[in-house]
Amino acid sequence: MGRREQLSIEERELISRELSRGQSVRQVGKLLGRHHSTISREICRNGGAVDYRAVGAQHRCDTNRLRPKERKLLASARLHDAVNDGLREQWSPKRISVRLRKEHPDDEGMRVSHETIYECLYL
Repeated sequence: MGRREQLSIEERELISRELSRGQSVRQVGKLLGRHHSTISREICRNGGAVDYRAVGAQHRCDTNRLRPKERKLLASARLHDAVNDGLREQWSPKRISVRLRKEHPDDEGMRVSHETIYECLYL
């Protein structure tokens, strides 16, 4: 136990087979040498114990791991402009982040972490 690697297709197949045999999450975890919470999260993410299918779970995992994802400041011109306005005022990325959260409390699209701003500055 203690591995942090992604589950393999073979492990997902074993989960599927064992669930169909009525095995518990803890039993499946022991078979794979994985913590039962890892197995439980995998099953919940992919339809639950009744609907879990290894191929579908693997496809979902592969799709979610696709890179590169579009950068947040490139995806939203409004957010990009607001960050640039703050930088023009010579505000720190932390101050920009906090200020945007205060100015747009109900708009998730206008939130950005200071780490994201730094990342864009240095790329």
